[in-house]
Amino acid sequence: MAILSKTKTFLEQTGDIARFTGKFLFMGKQSRYETREFLAQCYSIGYLSLGLVGLTGFIMGLVLTMQLEPPLARYGVASELPGMVGIAIIREIGPVLTALVFAGKIGSSIGAELGSMKETDQIDAMEVSGTNPFKYLVATRVLAATLMLPVLTVLSDGVCLVGSFIGINITSVMSLILFFRKVISSLSFGDVMPSVIKTFFFGFSVSMIGCYKGFAATKGTRGVGSAANSAVVLSSVMIFVIDLIAVQFTNLLHLN
Repeated sequence: MAILSKTKTFLEQTGDIARFTGKFLFMGKQSRYETREFLAQCYSIGYLSLGLVGLTGFIMGLVLTMQLEPPLARYGVASELPGMVGIAIIREIGPVLTALVFAGKIGSSIGAELGSMKETDQIDAMEVSGTNPFKYLVATRVLAATLMLPVLTVLSDGVCLVGSFIGINITSVMSLILFFRKVISSLSFGDVMPSVIKTFFFGFSVSMIGCYKGFAATKGTRGVGSAANSAVVLSSVMIFVIDLIAVQFTNLLHLN
């Protein structure tokens, strides 16, 4: 019975999120766009996340290189390290790692912010004053997150490669030009574009789930905390699901 109850809850929540997403898509066709709030969210979601994303990417590139170099040197293929690291970062590690950090920072922030606004009746007050809370709160955050995450991913990939370059030069010597020449030569258009495109879906999913959890939060501080926590968990799961689907499409492109 417990399994049936959890399955029912999951299906109901999936339907609610689908309706919430449909409402967003419908609202996007209506006029009067909240441009100022959208730009403010781009600053908050994108610019203020640069430090965390950059630091995480740098450490990951450094650690990945230091872990891969000994086994590659053991088999005499240490010269292939920049190409291998470049493919791993661009195709998978960079987009997924950045999206997970994004979900932890932005997804929880959106869920907690909108949940607290609902608790203090600010959303109801906006409706009374004639402001559409869905367009002002949801549409601006979803659009900003969808556009900012790909930018953050590209920057994170670059910083991650810099960390990898430093990691290589800890035990050996390689010029920056040679390092990036090896990285670029190992990549193709089919490696770069799918990894960038899927980040749009990552950003959309993280922000949409965060907004839904905030609007669906129950009254009380516990409900706000639960909304933030469940937004991160569900967003992280969705990132892996979308990544799995994207990998299947990418493999089909490489086969063709």
